[in-house]
Amino acid sequence: MNVSEIFETMDYGPAPEAAGEALAWLVDGGDKFGLFIDGDFTKPGKTFPSRNPATGETLALLTQAREKDIDLAVAAARKAQPKWARLSGHARAKYIYALARLVQKHARLFAVLESLDNGKPIRESRDIDIPLVARHFYYHAGMAQLAEAEMPNTEPLGVCGQIIPWNFPLLMLSWKIAPALAMGNTVVLKPAEYTSLTALLFAQICQEAGLPKGVVNIVTGDGAVGEMIVNHPDINKIAFTGSTAVGRRIRQATAGSGKSLTLELGGKSPYIVFDDADIDSAVEGLVDAIWFNQGQVCCAGSRLLVQEGIAERFYAKLKARMDGMRIGDPLDKCIDVGALVDPVQLKTITDLVDKHGGDGEVYQPATPLPENGCFYPPTLITGLQTSSVLMQEEIFGPVLVATTFRTPAEAVELANNTRYGLAATLWSENVNLALDVAPKLVAGVVWVNATNLFDAAAGFGGNRESGFGREGGWEGLQAYTKRKITTKPLKQIAPQPGSEKTEVDGLDRTAKLFVGGKQARPDGGYSAPVWSRRGDLLGHAPISNRKDVRNAVEAARGAKGWANMSGHQRAQILYYIGENLSARADEFADRIHDLTGGQRKTAVAEVETAISRLFTYAAWADKLDGAAKSVPIRGVALAMNEPVGVIGAFCPDDAPLLGLISVAAPAIAMGNRIVAVASQPFPLAATDFYQVLETSDLPGGVVNILTGDHNELAPHLAGHADVDALWLFSSSDLSAVIEHESAGNLKRTWVNNARTRDWMSPTSEGREFLAHATEVKTIWVPYGE
Repeated sequence: MNVSEIFETMDYGPAPEAAGEALAWLVDGGDKFGLFIDGDFTKPGKTFPSRNPATGETLALLTQAREKDIDLAVAAARKAQPKWARLSGHARAKYIYALARLVQKHARLFAVLESLDNGKPIRESRDIDIPLVARHFYYHAGMAQLAEAEMPNTEPLGVCGQIIPWNFPLLMLSWKIAPALAMGNTVVLKPAEYTSLTALLFAQICQEAGLPKGVVNIVTGDGAVGEMIVNHPDINKIAFTGSTAVGRRIRQATAGSGKSLTLELGGKSPYIVFDDADIDSAVEGLVDAIWFNQGQVCCAGSRLLVQEGIAERFYAKLKARMDGMRIGDPLDKCIDVGALVDPVQLKTITDLVDKHGGDGEVYQPATPLPENGCFYPPTLITGLQTSSVLMQEEIFGPVLVATTFRTPAEAVELANNTRYGLAATLWSENVNLALDVAPKLVAGVVWVNATNLFDAAAGFGGNRESGFGREGGWEGLQAYTKRKITTKPLKQIAPQPGSEKTEVDGLDRTAKLFVGGKQARPDGGYSAPVWSRRGDLLGHAPISNRKDVRNAVEAARGAKGWANMSGHQRAQILYYIGENLSARADEFADRIHDLTGGQRKTAVAEVETAISRLFTYAAWADKLDGAAKSVPIRGVALAMNEPVGVIGAFCPDDAPLLGLISVAAPAIAMGNRIVAVASQPFPLAATDFYQVLETSDLPGGVVNILTGDHNELAPHLAGHADVDALWLFSSSDLSAVIEHESAGNLKRTWVNNARTRDWMSPTSEGREFLAHATEVKTIWVPYGE
């Protein structure tokens, strides 16, 4: 037998990882663990088992937290937070650095314990998860060090409730805890019911690092514990990673509470292979994309889109690769696919494939499965319709569904044909094609000729029903900080009272809505009188209804070409709007003076500030730069600022012109389209302003202006599925309504929480508004031979 023949017949032998140290740690803990509150472990209470999914054996008994335990944990975090925030950034950095070092010192113990508890192959725990955990703490130690100098006008949110899933137990913990601590927050974290052991080991290293008591608190238990955290009145922020269904319930539960919220939810991520791709590399990348962690990955490349000309060859190579995959004991270093996390998850996946797999052709390799444990074979299903349940629903297991495409445009259309928007992968040797397609994909992260690349410096997060907010990088810190800004309690502003005088001086001017670049009568046919302080009838403002909302959103959705214009082009139009407003400055000052009844010099100042604000955002239109993140690969991770899409906004009541411009200008400067509901008591400044827009070369549908009752319109605009974000600056207290109704498609919201701001102040313009007007997309581009 020659060398070639020997090579072809070689097979992998077992390479088991010793579990003795991890099991000894469990024994040292008495195989029974309490909660970690205020720097110490409590005595175990009512317990539930944590099992090894590969064998079904019980590893330890964990405490089911009760409501009083959550109260104690939150109280401890609340007590510790002011002192922790007052520490210098350097002092916090030293603690976070110590956590990073201790993770490295205990790296093998963490890795083995993770694989025992979760079922993932030890190679993944050891070589991917744990090094990334250490990286996150190192990176955020640096962020703590720099924050005082680089983020001088921000402050911590306070106490953060964090709820993490079972697929990456320790990694998700690091993603949540590291930035929170770096910015001066304290934490109450709930690990997943199935996989809490590495979180409890982390609690132990918090003690070893000398972390002040109460800064990190870890409570275990089922979903009821998560609900207690979400609903606790003394928590300032909720960070959740998990299913879209639960994320939607959390959005509704926190509506109107004033809690900050970030959601990292499900996905159905496309894996696009063009006909010029390196097929062997793409196949190997696909193995990582869908069978990494048994497919239990929110950003798994679970939808394969392969160009028609190479589909047959690609499928053949993929099936051959599947035939060679090894399934078995997660502690065997030769294993490719480990165990699913729990019998419940195994049943869910099995039922989905059994019920809907027949819609296509199911291929599973003949690789034998272990007799015991939660194992499911790698699965490929081809020939599905795009509307098939398996093409649309997240399976969260080692199941890949596939279809073909002919052109790049069709690939983009298929890729975006989902309610999710978390991640995407594309393979092509043509860098021009790759960088043309990547920005067109609705996804928070895009990998080019690679997959599942993560780093603390590169933001990660989704769009649509994949959630909102970013984790990692400078953008991730926004989720754990707030601007230092003075606000006042909200007071609803009433219109000027009417009088018996009903005459209008001069020829009647009919105010209309502004939809799709044209003046439009309200669908309902109703208008309301608008009076001056002196009791003069200034005119009538149309009363919008839900059909007017629908028409305005359709017009905004149809103006998507605005986002494709260059920043320079958008800037020219914003300057032109400012120029045309300046030509009518006296007229607008008179109108504001008549509407509000304030001093005329105040009205003049409002118009001047509005013109200046248009110039500010014209300046920003081509200057909000992205970044090339410093990630530890040969390549770059490009953080690109993209428009959110269609933004609905309820404008401030107290500044009828400046408020409208302060809201609309940053939105359109960044390439968004907006449906703006004008000041309710003083709407005629907005209906005058659309005359300026009509003469300023603004494409139809980019700005749409409605007038009417904010309370009436709020649920319709917030609940509209084609609105991507909703801003609330009205003097009507509608924060709860806006946040609750937005849960339908999990749109981003920015509400005032019954606080008002000074619209004449410089704090009412700039980066805060630009951040809300953009999404950060991270595009990973490895390079080199």
